Amino acid sequence: MHFILTSHGCVPAHSELTWLLNCITPLNWLQDMIQFKEKAVKQGENVSAGLLDYPVLMASDILLYQADKVPVGEDQKQHLELTRDIAARLNHQFGKPDQPVLKLPEPLIRKEGARVMSLADGTRKMSKSDPSELSLITLLDSPDQIQYKIKRCKTDPIRGLTFDDPARPECNNLLTLYTLLSGKKKEDVAVECQDMGWGQFKPLLTDTVIESLKPIQEKYQAITADKSYLNSVLRDGGEKARAIANQTLSQVKAALGYSLPL
Repeated sequence: MHFILTSHGCVPAHSELTWLLNCITPLNWLQDMIQFKEKAVKQGENVSAGLLDYPVLMASDILLYQADKVPVGEDQKQHLELTRDIAARLNHQFGKPDQPVLKLPEPLIRKEGARVMSLADGTRKMSKSDPSELSLITLLDSPDQIQYKIKRCKTDPIRGLTFDDPARPECNNLLTLYTLLSGKKKEDVAVECQDMGWGQFKPLLTDTVIESLKPIQEKYQAITADKSYLNSVLRDGGEKARAIANQTLSQVKAALGYSLPL
């Protein structure tokens, strides 16, 4: 598995394939997307066509690179299922049985941490669009910010911490975060924390989060401080991405009858 660092602006094929896929994607598929339904209720008359169409852009991001597997969280599984449906529809209508135009990618969802929940409400997923900054920890949060947020995160009055108790969603979420960031096994964490109170566990979780994010933050600071290096990575990544994306776009256009393959 490898990654190419680039952006949509560097690869026009993202926008072009999105339009082509729009032409074969049924409207009701997009209206049935859970995230669109939830946000449309909140935004009312202000809901945009861009929000409705965003899953098609996401499908283009994936399909352009003929991915076999896509690492996603549990909440993104529906988007990947839509991506597969769009690719299958295009293959069925314009491809050949023994020569599909696009690959159908599989979701790669890890067992633990498939859905990280909000620090303010263990029944809702952690989201950068949440109006409360206390609900999430970002990769660039300072140690003081992390300590402040964890100290004030929602907990319960019960002593002894346990996984998988439906009545204690916050407890399960915080234990899961500790498990993921400490690199320990779930069974070991269950034993380690079974007799802890929140006053003992929160400092432990705080230190673990700070230490796990430290290498990421140091690398981020080093890269962003070297603008010439960062620009060279983006430039090289853009060239590599365009080469792959343009080849796939040409295949799709040929299948749709727009042009001959290059």
